[in-house]
Amino acid sequence: QVQLVESGGGLVQAGGSLNLSCAASGSFFRINSMGWYRQAPGKQRELVATITTGGTTKYADSVKGRFTISRDNAKNTVHLQMNSLKPEDTAVYICNVNGEIRSYVAFTSWGQGTQVTVSS
Repeated sequence: QVQLVESGGGLVQAGGSLNLSCAASGSFFRINSMGWYRQAPGKQRELVATITTGGTTKYADSVKGRFTISRDNAKNTVHLQMNSLKPEDTAVYICNVNGEIRSYVAFTSWGQGTQVTVSS
């Protein structure tokens, strides 16, 4: 089983910063991509940012220029540096990892979510 451990959420004032981390552990062959989704009350879950093992990144338009996703492939860890936070960023942030348990066996794993609350 692939397990994800998330950290870094919390309460911050508007304009502040947080750094989320997600570490994958367990039995798997490799990770192909890692990323973050978020879900706010009354809203659909949305993609925040993703990064492939090769370094290709994608961001939601709403966070471009403010958030930066990075990864440490050797540690199977992804980070999301969130700057200039806005109240609209308040949500549960959920880590997502996609890869292969072994050759020909793919997996997708979701974290339990970490709360990010931005106050004004």
